[in-house]
Amino acid sequence: PYATGLAGRCPRCGEGALFDGFLKLKPRCSACGLDYKFADSADGPAVFIMLIAGFVVLGAALYVEIAYEPPIWLHLAIWLPLAIAICLALLRPMKGLAVALQYVNKAEEGRREK
Repeated sequence: PYATGLAGRCPRCGEGALFDGFLKLKPRCSACGLDYKFADSADGPAVFIMLIAGFVVLGAALYVEIAYEPPIWLHLAIWLPLAIAICLALLRPMKGLAVALQYVNKAEEGRREK
């Protein structure tokens, strides 16, 4: 599931594309016909991306601040575009991974038993 999810491929056959656009899922797989209605990644990928990007950007910014002490405008010019680029680069693969893991683990919406 990891390779197919990160590549944006169907979690069942690994052939068909998962996405129709940047983040919108296709209704079904073009190769095997798997219906993607089960897939609801919600905010899960965004949370992990914020943690990863925050760790990378904050660590690098702290290192640069301690080593070189640049002015604040230079920090903004470097780290703000880098944070945006990292978040956008990770968003699609992480959403694909979330969908693939939902399929493999047969995850579905929680229900209360009566």
